Amino acid sequence: MFLSNNSANRVDIELSFTTVKDIQNLIEKLIKYSWPPQKGDIKIPFTCMKYEDAMHYYGTDKPDLRYEMKLQDLTFDLKDSGLKIAAQSNSDPDFISSCLVIPHASKSLKNREIKDIQKSTESVAFFPISVKDDFTWSSSISKHINVETQQNISQKLICAPGDLILLAIGKSMPTRTFLGKTRVRCAEYLQSIGVDIIRSNILSFVWITDFPLFLQNEDGVLESAHHPFTAPHADDIDLVYSNPCKARSLHYDLVLNGQEIGGGSIRIHDANLQKFILADVLKEDPTDLQHLLDALHSGCPPHGGIALGIDRMLAIMCGCQSITEVIAFPKSLDGKDLMSGAPCSLSSQDKELYHIEPILPKQ
Repeated sequence: MFLSNNSANRVDIELSFTTVKDIQNLIEKLIKYSWPPQKGDIKIPFTCMKYEDAMHYYGTDKPDLRYEMKLQDLTFDLKDSGLKIAAQSNSDPDFISSCLVIPHASKSLKNREIKDIQKSTESVAFFPISVKDDFTWSSSISKHINVETQQNISQKLICAPGDLILLAIGKSMPTRTFLGKTRVRCAEYLQSIGVDIIRSNILSFVWITDFPLFLQNEDGVLESAHHPFTAPHADDIDLVYSNPCKARSLHYDLVLNGQEIGGGSIRIHDANLQKFILADVLKEDPTDLQHLLDALHSGCPPHGGIALGIDRMLAIMCGCQSITEVIAFPKSLDGKDLMSGAPCSLSSQDKELYHIEPILPKQ
């Protein structure tokens, strides 16, 4: 094992001959041992959730599990309902209808909040729906959907009169991401007006695993979801060669109360696999990393690690709104450390010693 405090706010842990489970067990015991008991009880093992499930039910890879309000899929229910935009899912499998149910929020969530949410929709269609006493809807789309369908959906969602359904329709990723942000926004707003929806007295740790190994950028080019040295899931190595978009990675994040406090991965230790990913998948010139490939060819052991954000954990532990309140050595806007005086000026002798800049000969 190798420990490194490579910055004021992060601790890196690197291990040889390790697995994802080994690292998770180590971190769980470390956090439980070091966490002040007066700041909450740490129960291990932590919950594990796959990336796909996190995005499907929470719209984010940093889910806050202290409150419910999961995303619920209505694609099948609405595709033939008469709502034209929802019918696009019949021809596009990536086109979805998804929603949030905000309990008793028809009156508590103000119109101003709804309008602010609508402004952030971008490429997603958004429809707020108030559930009436007979489980029909008060909404701009009510006239397009028959009464029976409205009531059936209300019952499927386990709605009560006065609940607010926030429906979003569009491509899967922007739709779920939008609802994920809306979920957090609504929970924080309701908490601020006295609706006790967030269980603020608990610590909700969750490991997010099975991230995609690659993601497509806006130009359709594959990029590493984590970094190009992340190992693929053992069951998906063949997919790296045949269908890299479908390959999962051995990348894992640790999330606490909706904030990422750590992340890491198992690394690639096979030189041929590493070269293929660099050259054939990511279209990078592998000669720039020939020293790494040579090291892997020499018999590099399986290895992996994780970095823990100490500032982030301390901020959550202390109930701070920003990590700037707990940073040990804060820097000013121009990058100076006011406590130590760094960075300081270098003498000509230091610059010459480290070849930082040439020393011109005296005239």
